[in-house]
Amino acid sequence: MNILAIDCAVSRLCIALKYEDKLISEILDIGMKQSEMLVPTIDEIMNKMGCKAENLDATALTIGPGSFTGLRLGISALKAIELAFGIPVYGISSLDCYAYPFKNSSLPVLSCIDANKDKFYASIKQKEQFILKEGDWDIEKIVEESKKLDRIIITGPDAEKLKAIISEQAPETELITIHNAKFDTAEVLINITEEMIEQKKEPLKDFDGPVYLRASEAEIKLNNAQ
Repeated sequence: MNILAIDCAVSRLCIALKYEDKLISEILDIGMKQSEMLVPTIDEIMNKMGCKAENLDATALTIGPGSFTGLRLGISALKAIELAFGIPVYGISSLDCYAYPFKNSSLPVLSCIDANKDKFYASIKQKEQFILKEGDWDIEKIVEESKKLDRIIITGPDAEKLKAIISEQAPETELITIHNAKFDTAEVLINITEEMIEQKKEPLKDFDGPVYLRASEAEIKLNNAQ
């Protein structure tokens, strides 16, 4: 199955392409330059593999939570391929993507992204059961839930930062951090997408967009002005 996947939910851009059972991926820690690098990097990877957009069976991306700008860029790029060639787009939770490699662990998995303002986008899952549902959580809430658990796997781009906070406030909980700069989330997206297709799950509909767990600054200002 030929699948192009991108993760631009945070500043680190991950792109992977599976084509004719071969896999190529690129991880770029580019900060705020996603708008400059996303499309050229997709083109570069496709050209390296000799794959044209019309050869794809599906595309996939992290649909949120994460950076407002990054999520919009990602979905715009893949929706353009969908409109041009009829290639379905599969949207996957960023937090589910980061937690996926540990789905068979017997331990609860805390997946997180720093949301600033003393908050994290986070969820805690054990197998398929939510202990803390996906949300825009205050640090206090995450620490409170962590105190109820003996051991936790923490993953996600900001796992080390959250681990330091929980370790200080809930020292009785053993924390195992499994995340680093080489964690290829786009390759994980391809694996998840293959499962979704096998399970006949629906791709994104025309009107589907990024999943935001927090209103943008513009929305907050507008609501406060009304």
